[in-house]
Formats: sequence, C-alpha cells, structure tokens
Amino acid sequence: MKYISRWEQDIKKGNRFGFGKNWLKFIENISDSQILQAKKSLIELINLDSLEGKTFLDVGCGSGLMSLVARQLGARVFSFDFDQNSVLSTKRLKNKFFPDDFNWHIEEGSVLDIEYMKNINKFDIVYSWGVIHHTGNMWKGLNNILLPLKNVNSKLIIAIYNDQGYKSLFWRKIKRFYNLNKLTAGIVLISFLPLYTFLNLIFGLFIYKDPTSNFRKYKKNRGMSIFFDWIDWLGGYPYEFAKPEDIFRFFRSKGFTLINIVTTNSLGCNQFVFKN
Repeated sequence: MKYISRWEQDIKKGNRFGFGKNWLKFIENISDSQILQAKKSLIELINLDSLEGKTFLDVGCGSGLMSLVARQLGARVFSFDFDQNSVLSTKRLKNKFFPDDFNWHIEEGSVLDIEYMKNINKFDIVYSWGVIHHTGNMWKGLNNILLPLKNVNSKLIIAIYNDQGYKSLFWRKIKRFYNLNKLTAGIVLISFLPLYTFLNLIFGLFIYKDPTSNFRKYKKNRGMSIFFDWIDWLGGYPYEFAKPEDIFRFFRSKGFTLINIVTTNSLGCNQFVFKN
C-alpha cells in the first residue's frame, strides 16, 4: 500500500491556500512605484541592468509582477502557475502593460509535473521566488526546476523559507489550521492581523517617529504590499523550509555554483542565485 504524506492528504481534501485570489486583489491597485521597486530588486539580485536577448522563465508566477518587470527589462518571458487565479492575474497584467505581445507567454502548469517541465523550452534565467516551498514536495520541485535551464551560462534564482526549527514547526501548524475551513481561517486572521497592525504602528512610532512609516517603506521590498503579504504568510500552506546550507549543498551536488545569496535570521526567505 502506497504511503500518503500529510501534504498529499491535505491537498486532496483541498486544504491548501489559494494564493491567486489574493494576487487578483493585489494587482487591482498596483502602482508605478511598486513596479519600479520590483524591477530594482530583480536587477540587484541578478546583477544585470538589462535582460535584452535573454529568455526568462517565471515558475509560479503569482501576481505576474516579476514577469512584468522581466519583460520591461527586455527578456522574452514564459510564465506559469499551478493556481488558475494566479494565471489570470498574470494575464491581466500582461493585457494592461503588454497587450498582444508575442514575447510573453502565460499558461497553467505545475513544477511538480516532470513531463511538463521536460517539455517546455530551455531558458537563460529560471526564477522562482517563494513558490516551491508551497508545492507540497519542495525537494522534488527544486530538482525539477533544473530541467528547463540551458546547459551553460544560465542562472537560477530561488527564494526558500528559512528553517527556524521550532518556530517554523509552530507556523506550519498555524497555516494548516488556517486552511481547514473558512471558520479557522477567520480565527487566524482575527487573531493576527490586528496584532501585526499594532506592532507595525508602534515600531514606526518609536523607530522613525512616524507610525505609518513601516507600511510606506514596505513597498520597497520587491514592490509588494504588506497587507497581502500578511495574508500570504498566515495562509501559505503547504509550508516547507530549509537551512541555507542545505539548499547550497543540494545545488552544488547538481554542479551549480552559488553567485549571490541574501540570507535572513527570521522566518522569511533566503534568496539564492546559482549558475551552471
């Protein structure tokens, strides 16, 4: 009898977070400044001012924001996501900024589908920020993400939640509870959103003498929204994590070289750029 993991049991029951619904709300009021900040974050991470002549694969495109800025930087972009609403969100951004553009393709697909990953094109840059740890099989996803990379001079950009031991295990329970049903989701939101708001107001007041400063400064973080990121954090399940050295060893064993890393001491994401 085949063993079925907790992740698989939960996913079959529908106990997973619908990121796409959140992204559709996020892009309704996306600003030029958020797009600019997202563009700056990509440039800094990959250390390239232009992606002209490059091909860019956005694995788990989410809102479509990073696909948008990659296209603005000159790349030919291929975006896919498992979540239908994320695909729709990305298509809406494309229709707004690059209507009828043949250099940006968007479709539904899963990084866990090895045949799908084998059959898409090869890319200069494969990007997956904060995605694979939500698939339910992180290490399989990290292995599959190598399949569409070109054999030489390609770059892989990923962000994976940091392993904080008991803290990470605690938050896994919270996220799983959130996704049991609408009632439990409401309990988590009511418990944490007022607390997060209060703590950010107090932090801004004492550190910057302005209670709203944290909310305004947050948009400089990849152009994202603090409120929608809170929702993603509280509900983001399945939820896996890894220590930076584990990610490094995994890709080194595959023949990749680490060329940039941004680590965190918190529950957030460690960011990696590898090349082959």
